[in-house]
Amino acid sequence: MSRDWWDLPFGTSAWFGATSQSAGAALVGRIHELTGGLPDVNLRDRGVQVRFRDPVEDATTSAISVAAQELGLVADPSGLQALQVRVDAQDDAVVPFWRAVLGYEARDADGLVDPLRRDPGFVFGRLDEARPLRNRVHVDVVRPWTLAGARETADAAGGREAFAGDYYSTVADAEGNEVDIVGGEDFDDAADWRLLFGGMTFYPTTSPAQTIDLVTAVAGLVDESGMPLMVDVRPDGVALDTGKDLWEDDRFADLARRTQAAAHDLGLSAEPSRLRFVQFGIDAVDVPTVRAFWQHVLGYDADTRAHVSDIYDPRWLNPPLFFQQMDAADEARRRQRNRICFELVVPSDGLDERLEAVAAIGGRVVQQAAGRSTVADSENNELDLVAARV
Repeated sequence: MSRDWWDLPFGTSAWFGATSQSAGAALVGRIHELTGGLPDVNLRDRGVQVRFRDPVEDATTSAISVAAQELGLVADPSGLQALQVRVDAQDDAVVPFWRAVLGYEARDADGLVDPLRRDPGFVFGRLDEARPLRNRVHVDVVRPWTLAGARETADAAGGREAFAGDYYSTVADAEGNEVDIVGGEDFDDAADWRLLFGGMTFYPTTSPAQTIDLVTAVAGLVDESGMPLMVDVRPDGVALDTGKDLWEDDRFADLARRTQAAAHDLGLSAEPSRLRFVQFGIDAVDVPTVRAFWQHVLGYDADTRAHVSDIYDPRWLNPPLFFQQMDAADEARRRQRNRICFELVVPSDGLDERLEAVAAIGGRVVQQAAGRSTVADSENNELDLVAARV
């Protein structure tokens, strides 16, 4: 396999830098010409990720790399990484709770996956001893459901309610791992769209040709508007997404109406019920220091808005993180190892660079093995760095 391509969670992936989303749409068409089908393709303003879920022949990946080059797209393996979550538990009974709250499906015996492969995967590890105090790492899930419906879903899956609010509720699995559940909102300016922290919609399609027509039309509208959208091609449809909070952009309402009209012209109907938004929070005593560690090691950018602690993937392929103030006097919780931690899969030739970043930003290496290192920030929140396979 060409070194443009790596085996990451969810499949064999490559990243090609681009200067417009129309260039990415053109690559979607070329891929169909070469393969007769369509893999997962994620169009962004900076480039395009191509991902095959199933094993793929080297001749196919090489041909796609050549096609990308002919379109002026530049392969950049350093843009590849996948952030996923590990939940450590004493009892496998927590898995149905997470499956229900996330709306995921089983990936294998140890993991859950977003059916659209847009949101991070969850894997589960075995915990030998109880860790009864609250995690410092927690999860937010926003889906197009009512808050009452979300609470019912969590309760039916064996969860318990830790906090009940008007806007969100905190629910927990049987071992105390918490999730903030939030209901989505309609978007009055374009009925196909939902507000799930970002503006989102999904259009099921019935053929690659229909998918390509929609992606080409949307990419053209995006480039014309100057407002990027995440355009995610899947075997059975196309997801459109502004990213967190970016639906507040003054350009969005018009772009939403125009993309909706383009989809309707193709005879498509929206099905936004399949979408969700997932993000992660970390409680910290020294928020600036902890935030700087995660930003540096993940290669994220910092949100520059006042009173916002978010960091985000500049390629918009991985979930955002945010940081909340923790009471320094809560020493027992500070000492307890989290039951939730992150795994970051990167190309193997980038693993040493990430370890150097850990040292540079004041983190420490907890454990090392071939192809996997566990590192921690200054407050002992852990990250597993995992080498992908070429």
